[in-house]
Amino acid sequence: MTGTSSTSSTGSSAAAPSQSGPPSASPPGSGRAADATRRAPRLRTPRRRTLGRPGRSVLLTVLTGLVLLYTVIPLAWLVISATKTQEGLADSSGLWFGDDFALWDNISQTFTYDDGIFLRWLLNTLLYVVLGAGGATFLAILGGYALAKFDFPGKRAVFAVVIGAVAVPGTALAVPTFLMFSKMGLTDSPWAVIIPSLVSPFGLYLMWVFATEAIPVELLEAARIDGAGEARTFFRVALPLLAPGIVTVLLFTTVATWNNYFLPLIMLKDPDWYPLTLGLSSWNSQAETIGGDVIFNLVITGSLLTIVPLIGAFLLLQKYWQSGLAAGSVKE
Repeated sequence: MTGTSSTSSTGSSAAAPSQSGPPSASPPGSGRAADATRRAPRLRTPRRRTLGRPGRSVLLTVLTGLVLLYTVIPLAWLVISATKTQEGLADSSGLWFGDDFALWDNISQTFTYDDGIFLRWLLNTLLYVVLGAGGATFLAILGGYALAKFDFPGKRAVFAVVIGAVAVPGTALAVPTFLMFSKMGLTDSPWAVIIPSLVSPFGLYLMWVFATEAIPVELLEAARIDGAGEARTFFRVALPLLAPGIVTVLLFTTVATWNNYFLPLIMLKDPDWYPLTLGLSSWNSQAETIGGDVIFNLVITGSLLTIVPLIGAFLLLQKYWQSGLAAGSVKE
């Protein structure tokens, strides 16, 4: 055994010089290490991205800037123009202030012009929003909760009708609605604006999606086991969980009712029932009539006063409606 091992070691040592070539001054094994280093592929070190911080996009930044300008420039023009007199609107640049700062005078004239009709239009708009948008939100809550948490025959048909109604623009239904209300004798009255505003297919669909994700079925079953009826379960258990979705639907219906123009235009003839949109349009049309007052400064100031409540509502309730819009976007 000893002789065999010595022989094999002698043979291997003798074969080593013939494989490695002529002797060199480098230490043994350094040539092999250099060859292995040259042959080994170089691996790219992956770029590390911090979690939650996506990469920057120049195109996206430019598009966002253009959208920002498209939104801010008309608003800036409205604010600046509301500080000018009727003469100042023609004598100065649209995006810079005039010589006289007349904002407070314009606001005062807006509320006192034509026996204070602007205040009447503002109260009419609030009436349409409270009854129309508030009622539409309440009906959307009830319908969305029922469609999300109860199974009944024809549920798929209801879903198809809701989706189809979302795709139909409101202006396409305005004329048939007018003909129907005309036969019932409800035109030229507040009900001609309030009743159509109670229907919000998009609000119903949004509450349906939100209720599906926000209310666990186990929580409802626990309330029923404890003896709570369906009404108590809805108002005490489900309704608090639906708060973000409720605020989101309420804001959408409020904006739609507040900015509604075409429906009141075909339904109302009496200026005392006009909303703000239709009333300001009638002021603006006075310049086209013979002997009519040119009051563009009051129209601009009234438009500024009209959007202030909407901006305030969005700023105060943004944390609720943002979370409501994100409902259903994350799959658990």
